[in-house]
Amino acid sequence: MMSDEDTRIAAILTRCRTIALVGWSPKPDRPSHRVAAFLVQQGYRVIPVNPGQAGQSALGEVVRASLAEIEGPVDMVDIFRRSEEAGAVVDAALAKFPELRCVWMQLGVEDAAAAARAKARGVAAVMNRCPAIEIPRLGLTGVAGRA
Repeated sequence: MMSDEDTRIAAILTRCRTIALVGWSPKPDRPSHRVAAFLVQQGYRVIPVNPGQAGQSALGEVVRASLAEIEGPVDMVDIFRRSEEAGAVVDAALAKFPELRCVWMQLGVEDAAAAARAKARGVAAVMNRCPAIEIPRLGLTGVAGRA
């Protein structure tokens, strides 16, 4: 039986389909690159966000310089930035995407105040976890492809 937290995370990963990945790297050895590729393999649409790579093509998408440049709905913002930068990313996501379901802070990334701001807006917040670890751990492999 899953814990309440596992059930919450499984629900987030099942409902979300479009993920803006902030801090994406074009370097295959970087965690953000590997996680983005894994999420695409699982059937998610991943929009890479990296100002230094903006305009290039990756993961079947155009790399965006910022969240503000993304057109259309985003379900989740996955944050590969330092903890002290996470709050600004969360605030930008809350301002840009009224349909946002989750702000996800990667392993080692925590900002309790930003998480509280998200939760106050009805947006789930996950800190210090990685969806590429949680998906197989929870047996959700390929879940995004099952819309």
